[in-house]
Amino acid sequence: MLNLTVAQRLELKGRAHSLNPIVIIGNAGLTPAVLDEIERSLKSHDLLKIRVMNDDREARTAMHEEICKTLNAGAIQHIGKILVIYRPLAAPIAGAPKRKKGKPLTKKQLGNR
Repeated sequence: MLNLTVAQRLELKGRAHSLNPIVIIGNAGLTPAVLDEIERSLKSHDLLKIRVMNDDREARTAMHEEICKTLNAGAIQHIGKILVIYRPLAAPIAGAPKRKKGKPLTKKQLGNR
């Protein structure tokens, strides 16, 4: 299970606020197919919201812990029927290439931006 600092969890809670649940765990509970779907989702998203359709709070807490242990993820938040987990991406997505330091841009180059 991934251990996170309080500051990291607070930052991830802020990022997760605007997310919609990607995976929904139904009445069958935490099946291997659901774990497989969560694993696939974590490969493309580092932060994930999961909705659990179970009314038992202890069962939801146990599911949250089992997901984090099985998939080596960090437990971020458990509010009501929503679970939030985090696992850093294996290969970070490359951003825009950085401009080499050198000559400053000309007026024409600046105008094209």
